[in-house]
Amino acid sequence: GLILDIFARRAVSKDGKLQVELAQLQYLLPRLAGKGVIMSRLGGGIGTRGPGEQKLEVDRRKIRNRIEHIKGQIEKLSRHRALVREGRKQKRLRQIAIVGCTNAGKSTLLNALTGADAYVEDRLFATLDPKTRVREEKNESPILFTDTVGFIRDLPHGLVKAFHATLEEAVEADLVLIVVDAADELALEHKHVVDGVLKELGAESRPKLIALNKLDLLNDQQKARVMDLFPGACPISAVQKQGLRELVREARKLIELGEEL
Repeated sequence: GLILDIFARRAVSKDGKLQVELAQLQYLLPRLAGKGVIMSRLGGGIGTRGPGEQKLEVDRRKIRNRIEHIKGQIEKLSRHRALVREGRKQKRLRQIAIVGCTNAGKSTLLNALTGADAYVEDRLFATLDPKTRVREEKNESPILFTDTVGFIRDLPHGLVKAFHATLEEAVEADLVLIVVDAADELALEHKHVVDGVLKELGAESRPKLIALNKLDLLNDQQKARVMDLFPGACPISAVQKQGLRELVREARKLIELGEEL
């Protein structure tokens, strides 16, 4: 419930607001039903249906109808995004989805890579709506980077399902860029959280690359330790814009390798 309250405050786009409302209603419906026994007693008498129960059934019907309406709206937006992605593919634009636990620095990285102005703040779920920006380099083909909602441990299945339309960017991307906060003591656990959510989304088979972010906050000994935990990862600092060229170079290699396969 607390997560949903935070989501409701963070949602900006029509898509984001619809997905938050859907998650809220799906969360509310079984809890509303749980009050039926108590409310039905308000009418008194054996075999009668009290006014509390009658109102409850009306509320349930309204919520179910609203859920179906929202699902229809989200499906329309999902089809629109599918058309946009198809257009990108026809133009041979490669897309990289930036994923990771909340507050790992995904939006900061998006800004550093593309010169975008995605909202950045040191707080949970600062990004709910996916943002796609282009990185253009001399003598190289453009790459689209998409920022996504942050993951948390034990993210309820209902939330993953409600936000599937947003997170489908990760499923359809040419590469999934997993951003890990290297300065966090639970960095390895956070990586496992991301793996779990990607699996639930059906994106576990997509090519992946790990970006160890915030290395500017670590000393040499700490850097060596975290690099041992994540062999093959790219060390970066999104704030200091360090290691970004190497990160993009490695991402291009993996995308090309995936295309060859």
